[in-house]
Amino acid sequence: MTQVEIITVSKKGQVVLPKNVREEMRLSQGSKLLLVEKGGKVTLSKLDSLLRDKSFSLLASEKSLAKDWLSKEEDETWKDL
Repeated sequence: MTQVEIITVSKKGQVVLPKNVREEMRLSQGSKLLLVEKGGKVTLSKLDSLLRDKSFSLLASEKSLAKDWLSKEEDETWKDL
């Protein structure tokens, strides 16, 4: 189902996913999302769904992503996933 929502970014850079989106995606506190920014567009995907997809696992291997990592902060973000 396609849903269109307008959300607001807080001064801390935080956003709230609307309840109906969280319910549809079965997200709860602690759920992991993958954020991809490309060409001024942001896509969020539920991480556990992606990890079941073998092609994504190959694509997201540390080796293939290492060339795009820009900082230690990004390394810290990925270490717990």
